Amino acid sequence: MNTDEFQRRYGNRMAPPPRRLLISELLTPARLAFDPATYKRLPRDIDGDNRPVMLLPGLGAGPGSMWLIRRYLRRCGFRTWDWGQGKNHGNVERLAPRVIERLQMLVERTGEPLSLVGWSLGGYIAREVTREYPHLVRRVVTIGSPVVGGPKYTSVNRLYERRGLSADALEAATLERYANPIQRPVRAIYSEADGVVAWQACIDRFSDDVQHTRVTGTHVGLGFSKQVLRRLPALLDA
Repeated sequence: MNTDEFQRRYGNRMAPPPRRLLISELLTPARLAFDPATYKRLPRDIDGDNRPVMLLPGLGAGPGSMWLIRRYLRRCGFRTWDWGQGKNHGNVERLAPRVIERLQMLVERTGEPLSLVGWSLGGYIAREVTREYPHLVRRVVTIGSPVVGGPKYTSVNRLYERRGLSADALEAATLERYANPIQRPVRAIYSEADGVVAWQACIDRFSDDVQHTRVTGTHVGLGFSKQVLRRLPALLDA
C-alpha cells in the first residue's frame, strides 16, 4: 500500500481516542496498585539466551517507567539497557541521533545487533532508528506506538499544536518516510481500549515483516500489563 492509498482508505476514518477512554487512563494507577501479586505467576522458564535489548520510554516518561519490563526480561535471560536519554521530551529529531550513538556503542560492546522495545513514542523512535540503521537492530517491538499520523491520532495532539507544529504536516512527514521500508522484523502490540493513541494508528500497513498482537488494557497500563509481559519474550524471538 502506498501513502496516497492509505490516505484514501483511512484518512477520514481515524481520529484521536474518545474521551471516555481517557478517563480509564486516569484510573489506571489505582487499578495497578490493587493487582501486584498476580505478576508472580508470569512464566519464568524462558531462555532469552543473553540476547541484548534496549528499552525506549514514551512521551513524558523516563527509563523508570519501564522497570517492570526490564525486570521481567532480565528474569527471562535477556540483557537490557535503557536508552540513555533520560526523560522523553518528544523532540524526535534531537533524540534519534543520540539513540543511534548509544546503539552503536552497545553493538560494539556486545558484538551483535540489539532488539528494541519501545513504548508509545519510544516505539516510534525505535522504528525510525531501525529504518535508517538496520544493521544495528535485530528486531523492533512497539507497545501502543503511533506508527502513522505522528501525534494526530493521539490525545496529546494539542500539545504539539501549542508548540506551533501542524498535525497534518507531521502526518505527511511520517507517511513520506515509508518510502524507505523498515528492513527488520516489527512486532506491534496494541489495545483497542487505548485512551492515548488510537489503536488504528498502531497498525503497520506498510512493512513487509510485521505482526500485530492485540491485548486489553489502557495505554498507561501497557508497560505493566501481564498480557504484554507474557508475550514479550516470544515476540523478541519470533
